[in-house]
Amino acid sequence: MRKVKILNVQIDNLSILDVLNQLSCGVVFTPNVDHLVNLQRDPEFFKVYETADYKLCDSKIVYYVSRFLGTPIKEKISGSDFFPAFYNYHKDDETIKIFLLGGKEGVAKKAQEKINTKIGREIVVDAHSPSFGFEIKEEECLEIVNKINKSGATVLAVGVGSPKQEKWIIKYKNHMPNVKIFLAVGATIDFEAGYKGRDPQWVSEVGMEWLYRLLSEPRRLWKRYLIDDPLFFWFVLKQKFKLYRFPFSNLRREVRI
Repeated sequence: MRKVKILNVQIDNLSILDVLNQLSCGVVFTPNVDHLVNLQRDPEFFKVYETADYKLCDSKIVYYVSRFLGTPIKEKISGSDFFPAFYNYHKDDETIKIFLLGGKEGVAKKAQEKINTKIGREIVVDAHSPSFGFEIKEEECLEIVNKINKSGATVLAVGVGSPKQEKWIIKYKNHMPNVKIFLAVGATIDFEAGYKGRDPQWVSEVGMEWLYRLLSEPRRLWKRYLIDDPLFFWFVLKQKFKLYRFPFSNLRREVRI
């Protein structure tokens, strides 16, 4: 089975090696519980998601749910696992030139330095940390696009949080003709810079990364993890018993972003 449907999203049933071997161009999103909940109520986000070329399972909970629904996904592939695998896989490929967009001031540049030192070449050609609320400032967005184009980047990794990063990629990707691969990577740039620590591997493997993140940033994340995301399990139960109704069925034929 090449795709697994969870709620209104078709998730690609691929291993990380499958993706690395075949990804030569396209847009990569990594759906997790928070994305899947937001995709039930944000039609613009849904339209953007429909245009992605790859949708990779970024949650052990979603991985377990796929088994509960009888359509098991091969592997959890989080953005923070995929991105380092991607640049290591392409360490000797001179056509891969990465631009990092995200993080607080100075964070993306720090990530650039650390990745290039690790790889042993300038695989990250430039990096930029945008201002708060940049996505609604058209002039700043166009300046960022110009900076990316001037860098010669062929890969753009955007880590500014969801759904902002996914919407920004789809809105501006046609303005960047040299960029072949677009990656929505969430907090990955912070991790690569050493600005934030990742949860221990065992926490991720048992599907408790949400609790680790909640305890590390309770004021910012309490509503997401304690109020919004539990709705996911109600939606999944409805799907299991064939009671789930797609909220934006009229949009599938209209997606032309």
